[in-house]
Amino acid sequence: MRNYECMVILEPALETDALDALIAKFSDVALKNGGKIENVNKWGKRRLAHQIGQNTDGYYAVFDLLGENQTISELDRILKITDGVIRHMIIRQGK
Repeated sequence: MRNYECMVILEPALETDALDALIAKFSDVALKNGGKIENVNKWGKRRLAHQIGQNTDGYYAVFDLLGENQTISELDRILKITDGVIRHMIIRQGK
C-alpha cells in the first residue's frame, strides 16, 4: 500500500454537521475499498487564491491515507460527483 495525501475544498456555506458528514463519507469510501485513513486535518474556512465559480472562500480538509490504486480511483470518482466539493487533489507521497 502506498501513502497518499488528499486535499478537499468544500463549499463554505455548508453547516458544520454537513461538513463532518462529507468528511466521514470520504473516510468510509477509502476504508470500504481497502484503504486506511491515518490522519484528518480540518484546516477550516480559508480564502481561495482565486475565485472558483461563485466561491471566494472554501472549507479545507486534508487526509493522509494508505491505499492501492483501486482505493484512490474510487475515492477520486466519489469526490468528482459529490455536491459540495469545490476542488480536490490526491497526490502520492514519497517513499
